[in-house]
Amino acid sequence: MSELMRNPLVMKKLQGQIREAFKGKAVVTEADLQASNLRYLKLVIKEALRLHPPAPLLVPRESIGSCELQGYTVPAKSRVVINAWAIGRDPVYWKDAEEFQPERFEDGAVDFTGKSYEFVPFGAGRRMCPGINYALAIMELALVGLLYHFDWSLPVGVCEVDMEEAPGLGVRRRTPLMLLATPFVPAAHE
Repeated sequence: MSELMRNPLVMKKLQGQIREAFKGKAVVTEADLQASNLRYLKLVIKEALRLHPPAPLLVPRESIGSCELQGYTVPAKSRVVINAWAIGRDPVYWKDAEEFQPERFEDGAVDFTGKSYEFVPFGAGRRMCPGINYALAIMELALVGLLYHFDWSLPVGVCEVDMEEAPGLGVRRRTPLMLLATPFVPAAHE
């Protein structure tokens, strides 16, 4: 939601697609979501996960044997920690790395199945997060519910969203996101 508030054109486009897809429905269910083709929703979620992975440092691994990685020798039995947060913001892999641009995923070349190592919000390989499908379904359903049923705005006197992050195991904002929700009644807008 923070990134959508900072990027109102993205929110307007996504909200428009959601409201068009479920026009007139009182409640959007998981079955409705699965039957729909909300491609832009998936792009927005991917971009949010690129900039704000659920765990910035992935679960540590241990090297089986000695190896060389980009000119560095990694001795056997070394603990290796992958920084998903830094990879997602690395300008070597991402043009305008700090910008929220869901369209960067349109061609489908980069995905979180563990094959694109520049995008690893759920890890990669045999030990990637087993809850990836559940997490994605919950994120999609929650975001659709929030954007279908409400219009969102910043409170009076707040000009922009403070995106400063707090230290910790997960990525969270230092200042809680406070928004004003205005109910959207689907039948009244048809």
